[in-house]
Amino acid sequence: MKNSPKKSVPAGKRKSELAGELEQSGSNSRQAKYVLRLYVSGSTSKSALAIENIKRICEQHLKHRYDLEVIDIYQQPSLAREEQIVAVPTLIKRFPPPLRRLIGDLSNVKKVLFGLDLGMRQ
Repeated sequence: MKNSPKKSVPAGKRKSELAGELEQSGSNSRQAKYVLRLYVSGSTSKSALAIENIKRICEQHLKHRYDLEVIDIYQQPSLAREEQIVAVPTLIKRFPPPLRRLIGDLSNVKKVLFGLDLGMRQ
């Protein structure tokens, strides 16, 4: 029985996204650009709070080093299915590795920083 060749591109990842991430992968995580996706459900108060919290955290700790995409699961349900979102708000840190998922309104700054691998820094 022949072994089939392994795919080098993870499922659902576009080649252009992967190329950009690979170019940056050699850089130190303190200098790498963070790629974040926040999944929310409409204009609920919890979703609005999560958006406000993550924007504030990113501006304070990742100034000019992050891309944040906010995705409303009601407007783009296919993206939520692809990422297997089961609770909202959910923040996904896609880059730098490892991939992380944070669920909730992101009001606990220490936990968010730890989830983004920024919590160990003093």
